[in-house]
Amino acid sequence: MTVDEELNKLDDDIRRLKIEYDVFFSGGSPRPPHDTLSRVETIIKRYSSDQSKLSFGQRFRFTSILQKYSVNRQLWQRKLQDKEEGRGQFAAQKRTGEAPADDGSVRVVCSDPEGEKEKVDQLLQAMREARKQTGEKASGLDPAAFHKFIKDKTEQIKKTLSCDKVQFSVSIEDGKVKFKATKAE
Repeated sequence: MTVDEELNKLDDDIRRLKIEYDVFFSGGSPRPPHDTLSRVETIIKRYSSDQSKLSFGQRFRFTSILQKYSVNRQLWQRKLQDKEEGRGQFAAQKRTGEAPADDGSVRVVCSDPEGEKEKVDQLLQAMREARKQTGEKASGLDPAAFHKFIKDKTEQIKKTLSCDKVQFSVSIEDGKVKFKATKAE
């Protein structure tokens, strides 16, 4: 394979790597694209160690490809760190869903039950599951009444505790379902 063909392949692999990282960060892939990354880095190391094999035009092209890769790599590392630490765009994903705690409870933070119906539905589902686990009748929960209860309780706690968000939790303690509402941190 000639140097120009390898530079074309390197450029294509970087483009493919960018797409694979986009898929990974959007949740479409469970792990980062290590295979493509190692293939790209192998070619980069080969030409970085001895650029005397390259003509002036090839060196210029290699340097521009290397700059594009470097910018993207910094972005990927930052996003990967954010994902691992649950910051930025990944913090919203972490907070919006059910948050299972270590004790098996389900916690949901809510600020506007009218606009966050999916969170109220998650609480309702968690309440039904907890009732089933304890042997209580789960079908007795009326969704409309539960939504009204959550709305009223949220307003009451926000007013009483002067806060913007309320954390609801559903857990099982001593064989009984416990439903708690507190000020969210």
